[in-house]
Amino acid sequence: MLVAGAYLSLLAPVAAQASDVVNLEEMNSYSRSQTKSSRLDSKTFINEVSEDIAILKSRVDGLEVKQNEFEAGGFSDTTVMDQKVVFDVGVMDFSETDDINETTQFAYSYRMNLNTSFTGDDNMYIRILSGNHGQWMKDSNDGGYLTSVGKGNNLQVDKIWYQFPVGENNTVWVGPKIENYYMHGTAPSIYKPVTKQFTLGGNGNAYGASTDTGAGWAYKADNGFAISSNVGTKSKTTNGDTGLLTNNSKTSWATQVGYTQPQYAVSAIVNLKYNGWTDGYLHTAAADDAVTGGDGNHTAVGLRGWWRPESTGTATPSISVGYDTTQYSGVPSGTSDSSDMWFVGLQWQDIINADDKIGLAFAQPTMHDDETNDPFAYELYYSYKANDSVTVTPTIFGGTDRDGGTEDVFGALVQTTFKF
Repeated sequence: MLVAGAYLSLLAPVAAQASDVVNLEEMNSYSRSQTKSSRLDSKTFINEVSEDIAILKSRVDGLEVKQNEFEAGGFSDTTVMDQKVVFDVGVMDFSETDDINETTQFAYSYRMNLNTSFTGDDNMYIRILSGNHGQWMKDSNDGGYLTSVGKGNNLQVDKIWYQFPVGENNTVWVGPKIENYYMHGTAPSIYKPVTKQFTLGGNGNAYGASTDTGAGWAYKADNGFAISSNVGTKSKTTNGDTGLLTNNSKTSWATQVGYTQPQYAVSAIVNLKYNGWTDGYLHTAAADDAVTGGDGNHTAVGLRGWWRPESTGTATPSISVGYDTTQYSGVPSGTSDSSDMWFVGLQWQDIINADDKIGLAFAQPTMHDDETNDPFAYELYYSYKANDSVTVTPTIFGGTDRDGGTEDVFGALVQTTFKF
């Protein structure tokens, strides 16, 4: 009893202080006056769900609008794009001169290809190109001009044309920037080079390579026979040219006849070139001078053929061969009016690893008949495919007497190609 009394006496002050601070009865009264009972039923949930669905639908509609806006600014469903970046690291050595060309060069090129069809059978082709190659990598006189060369660090339209079928066996091309070899009915060569001089079964006078205004037609029969004819002309008056197909326009008119089967092909071409048209990468300086030394007109005839084995991975390579002969008009009396060129390209596929290539090409560059030297050009490479997108190609190349003199050249290059 004494302990209980003492305990109650201790709690009394605490209770009194609590009643002064918090009035429980007043709190209960305030709570009852401020709250109202809400009744839950099925309509409550229906209303809330309906509101949520309305909000969700408005958001979906907004996303659809944004998607339509994005698709309106995107590529057409019929447009296909592929891209390629090439790194070139190499050096050139000259036997008689010692200049900046002998320093090691590291250059790149970027290429974007766009193909669009409007009917399912036609095609609009656009190539965007950039790069920073210079010196021997862009000098065709010494044979170092690479197939991967870009054209300045700025992105620019390098090629653009439109092609469409006429009937079942005819194709027509037209474009402000096109090279004539895209419009041939028969592929002149299947050798894949590193230096551009060895494209087209010898890139001399008969085929050449110059991007200008052009149009062409090709007929391909079901049995492998093909005939094609095309015209290229320098028509940009801002560059000092005289306009499209005028009497003074630099013009190239090429007509080719060929026959192709799965394992081989043969073809012949006649290329009429007027008013000082020059192109090609497999030539000597004297052969170029023969064009300017006459009236600027010449006729080139080219013979091409290629053969490949039934299966790859064997010691037997594919073989591509070519021969050109050129007649120059209006040359001075006592000067020869002709030149010639020959080419051989060998290529082994899957010989060491799957998808690899070994290439060997050698040729006599287009040589004027008055020349006393014996010009020669070659390249040898091994192309290794690291994966589906990356290929590494070590290459050596060179030649003798390419500039019309006695200087020999030797080059080494590692080319890495990224496709995406």
